[in-house]
Amino acid sequence: MDDNKLKIPTQYYAYNAEEVNLIKSNAQECFPVWLDNYKHDHSVHWLNFHSIDCKEEIEDFATEMGLHPLSVEDIYTFVQRPKVEEFDSYIFFSLRSLEPNTTSLELKKEQLSFILGSNYLISFQEKKSDHFTDVRERIEFDKGRIRKRGADYLLYKLLEAIIDNYFEVIEDVQQKIEEYDIRMAEEDDHSLFKEIEAEKRQLIELRQVVFPLKELFGQLEKLNNIQIDEENKYFFSDLRDNCLSLLDEIESNKSILEGLGNIYYAIQGQKMNEIMKVLTIVGAIFIPLTFIAGIYGMNFDNIPELHYKNAYFYCMAVMIILAIAMLIYFKRKKWL
Repeated sequence: MDDNKLKIPTQYYAYNAEEVNLIKSNAQECFPVWLDNYKHDHSVHWLNFHSIDCKEEIEDFATEMGLHPLSVEDIYTFVQRPKVEEFDSYIFFSLRSLEPNTTSLELKKEQLSFILGSNYLISFQEKKSDHFTDVRERIEFDKGRIRKRGADYLLYKLLEAIIDNYFEVIEDVQQKIEEYDIRMAEEDDHSLFKEIEAEKRQLIELRQVVFPLKELFGQLEKLNNIQIDEENKYFFSDLRDNCLSLLDEIESNKSILEGLGNIYYAIQGQKMNEIMKVLTIVGAIFIPLTFIAGIYGMNFDNIPELHYKNAYFYCMAVMIILAIAMLIYFKRKKWL
């Protein structure tokens, strides 16, 4: 491999119950250490790529590792559904990460791929991001049981971190729902319905990821493969239960958003009805006034009232009285 090319941000952890070794640098420094150690001791080895921008580098590394070419292609193939594939010496796993976006109505999306071997895990992140802060802290400061278990348990913790991102999307939607409820009651915001529909699309997108993931975790739980220890299969069952909870939350919040959308339409319809009612009342008042004005505006010579001394004032008085009478009538009918 050309050392001048190996600039992908990379982290390499080698740990066991007694110690942890960490290299935070780039592939140029991490690859040789990884290749020298991952086959020759009983530690767990985790190599994390923070970018896959340079496909040539990844292909060179895959060749050194003896990975199947299809695995490399899958790393660069945008997947709509999560997938798992078994190979002779490893399991390939890929899925999408979704996170709330504070600057847009679209979710932050990233594809993540994992290669699980007997004592190692390789993770590929589409772009530089930090989904696994909690996992790193657990390894570095020996929190929980992660340092005492194998690479399959590390995969479980990484997948759990991604599931937590999905829950963050749900929490963000719930917070937006509360805001929409307040805004709907306090202001006439014509962008509100657009935002409600955007949140619904986010939930639909999340459901499209979580639903097949639930089935996939079920497959991992039943998978008969030496890469996954029997006593750790329970944890993948726990991830499946989390997916079921997510699906329930998605449907619940989607129903609430649909209800808010219906309420928004009802409020807008009510406002339009109020406007139409006012216009109808104004029109009803002016119909008889227009009728009177039309009669005395005809071009006949013999209209006796036109020659009365105070005819204009009498006509105006009749029209005013008639208008007031109609307003009183509408008020008693509670149309005003």
